[in-house]
Amino acid sequence: MIRVNDKYLGREWSNSYDLHLVNDKMSAYGHIAGLPIECLSIAVELHKEEFVDENGQQVLRVGFKIGGGIDQDPSRAHYPYPDSGIYITQIEPDSPAERAGLRQHDKILRVNGNDFTMVTHEKAVRYIKKYPVLHMLVARKDVSG
Repeated sequence: MIRVNDKYLGREWSNSYDLHLVNDKMSAYGHIAGLPIECLSIAVELHKEEFVDENGQQVLRVGFKIGGGIDQDPSRAHYPYPDSGIYITQIEPDSPAERAGLRQHDKILRVNGNDFTMVTHEKAVRYIKKYPVLHMLVARKDVSG
């Protein structure tokens, strides 16, 4: 049984749900998509900024790149993420993301009230591009309580 504040330890989940868990407040890492989650999270408000791209088009910039998604295999990622969540893989210097306080390897849990623990990579990208302001909840490994 999974309890509040439990964390997956990096072993494979068994079919019988014989989960190897430890009491820890950062259960966002190693989370299985679709199961309830409770963890410490950081609220971030990101206001995109306008800029002109290489084609002369005016676009809104967030200043970060993401990796992951439920359609991705985390074992094939550039970074050793423990699950198929959406992670920030890169932050551009002096960008809206950096100014909002986001960090590389933050795990995105929610954006504008929408659950990001159960999305494909493409859906996450489309959703992040859609709105000029992003109200985000992220988990960060070095935050504990």
